[in-house]
Amino acid sequence: ICQRKTRRLLDKSKTFHVTCGVTICIFSVLHVAAHLVNALNFSENYNEDFLSLNAANYRGEDPRKLLFATVPGLTGVIMVLVLFLMCTASTYAIRVSNYDIFWYTHNLFFVFYMLLMLHVSGGVLKYQTNLEEHPPGCFNPNKTLRQNMTVPKAFEEPFPDYTTEPFPEDLTVPEPFVQNNFMRICSEEPKFQSHFPETWFWISGPLCLYCVERLYRYIRSNKPVTITSVISHPSNVLEVRMMKDNFKARPGQYVILHCPRVSALESHPFTLTMDVLMKWRSWFSWFTLAGRQTEAWEQIRGSACPTDTKATFGVHLKVVGDWTERFRDLLLLHSNQDTEILPIFQQRRYPKLYVDGPFGSPFEESLNYEVSLCVAGGIGVTPFASVLNTLLDGWQCYKLRRLYFIWVCRDIESFRWFADLLCMLHNKLWQENRPDYINIQLYLSQTDGIQKIIGEKYQALNSRLLIGRPRWRLLFDEIAKCNRRKTIGVFCCGPNKISKILHKLSNSSNSYGTRFEYNKESFS
Repeated sequence: ICQRKTRRLLDKSKTFHVTCGVTICIFSVLHVAAHLVNALNFSENYNEDFLSLNAANYRGEDPRKLLFATVPGLTGVIMVLVLFLMCTASTYAIRVSNYDIFWYTHNLFFVFYMLLMLHVSGGVLKYQTNLEEHPPGCFNPNKTLRQNMTVPKAFEEPFPDYTTEPFPEDLTVPEPFVQNNFMRICSEEPKFQSHFPETWFWISGPLCLYCVERLYRYIRSNKPVTITSVISHPSNVLEVRMMKDNFKARPGQYVILHCPRVSALESHPFTLTMDVLMKWRSWFSWFTLAGRQTEAWEQIRGSACPTDTKATFGVHLKVVGDWTERFRDLLLLHSNQDTEILPIFQQRRYPKLYVDGPFGSPFEESLNYEVSLCVAGGIGVTPFASVLNTLLDGWQCYKLRRLYFIWVCRDIESFRWFADLLCMLHNKLWQENRPDYINIQLYLSQTDGIQKIIGEKYQALNSRLLIGRPRWRLLFDEIAKCNRRKTIGVFCCGPNKISKILHKLSNSSNSYGTRFEYNKESFS
């Protein structure tokens, strides 16, 4: 999709999904309340004249029988129960405390749709099939008048089957049967028939698309990847590097990992933080420190085989839940954390891991703005890691000309996750005489007395380490002042509190004519 506004709209898919869910819940409450009133009315207002319209079998029938002993009632009750489980299990507290409950109850939507198609098969809703022979409000002289009133002599003559001729002015006709000086005569009793169920017509199409998409994703990810290394980082962060045939990804995209030994049905998205050139960059960093930069690039060119279809990529995952804890235990059970590239025989002992993707993300647009502001909170830095890796390869081919990178963490050790990458990018830009291309600001939000610096190895980052939280309004004013009358892309991945502040500041006006476009990605 070429238009940026359309892409930003599609990135709101999660918000749209939640809005649809809330709307379904609200109107389901109204729908159920109306049917509860209907069940009572069907029982109390049983009509012997129109037997086919009665949902009850007799007057005074227990309304609970209509709710629990009929197909529409029973399926409706089960759907309400399913919807209640899906709604309550989708809350933030349940997702954080036990993600399995959320995942398995959310997949009950398929049961909900099956019940929805059965729900309308009871034939409660009916329509009249003989409107021409029995128009609504018509006059039946053979039944109505003889039962309720004295029939005038004028009505003793045989009536035609149907007439809409006006009656003579001197003819006295009971007022209930006179409408606009016209009298409609019905020739037969009304006949009613149940509506043909049409719910399947509206549901089958989306369900077929969903099944086709799931089948395509299953075929695409049915071959397990090869785990090349597992690295344990500070603050409970695990880095997994993998290899897969014909894998291609753009900066900012993410993949979905599925490990059957951890969970048969559960899968989780993780942003790509390393691409195929990462292992060559580690060599380049070592050669550069030794003053042998030219030799490093020659080593890279000689080692990268152009005919090799296998691509190496990696993800960083924070161990914060049941799934990530079990996944970490399986990976670190047979590994040596000091070894980066594992032997072949040791790779085979790893659990099978399937990768689905890559998938698009709002952070792909960070390279398409002339100026971008990237704000990360804790492990939320992962979407920007691949973007920084791309800039390490070369920034000339992209529209981006200035990048503001803000990273907020609670502890000092978290900055070590990508400290090497930030230092390499900083040194590369200084060597190219572009030190102002990227503005790095690291904020340590929580402190316990005197904090240690990141390390002598990362002197370039020590000078950019600040204690406390960013002063967001001053930061936006400074960026707007330095980039007058420009459109700046704001990208955030972190806590909701930071996201709300950035979103509000992006929508506020400024005196410099600078426009901020807010983008966010969140998997929580």
